[in-house]
Amino acid sequence: MPASAEKPRYTIVAIVLHWLMALTLVGMVFMGWRMEDMRDLALSGELTFAEVQTYYNWHKTIGISLLVLALARLGWRFTHKVPPMPDTMKPWEKLAARGTHIGFYVVMIAVPVFGWLTASATNFPSYIANNPALQLPHLPVPDSLYEPLGSIHGAGGWVIFCLLALHAGAALKHHFINKDDVLTRMIPFLKPRV
Repeated sequence: MPASAEKPRYTIVAIVLHWLMALTLVGMVFMGWRMEDMRDLALSGELTFAEVQTYYNWHKTIGISLLVLALARLGWRFTHKVPPMPDTMKPWEKLAARGTHIGFYVVMIAVPVFGWLTASATNFPSYIANNPALQLPHLPVPDSLYEPLGSIHGAGGWVIFCLLALHAGAALKHHFINKDDVLTRMIPFLKPRV
């Protein structure tokens, strides 16, 4: 296929950010669920509070890294054109695709921010990568908001999985049912259909 006839794909930066964030977001949800179990293990004496705090600090460090990556990804999205949606997509499908993408950006920014707010509502220091020299600053949040902020932060994990199911389901539908090139634009080793 001549270069002028190549089908549009996402940039390599967009692809790397997409997959890096997808894998890290899913990992962070499971890490958060594990943290709930660890609190109970610390209370029962099976783990020390120092071990639990180390795990929490890693969760916070990765969360702040995700926030930075999400902002970088949003900046990249605003400054680089994305491939157009197939002309065969119905208007409601295009609207659903845009809504899902917007939802992901909101969640990728909001969940780490709510995590930071939750951590700020406690007196425990948040060391970045467990280095006491690198402490995450506390935001001005009253202790009384710890529980509601933590609930919102935790619910974000379920929102991530709901959006992921919609997104992955739509991508697989495009590839196997519609037989178009939507999925090949984001997976480098898949070749576009002729």
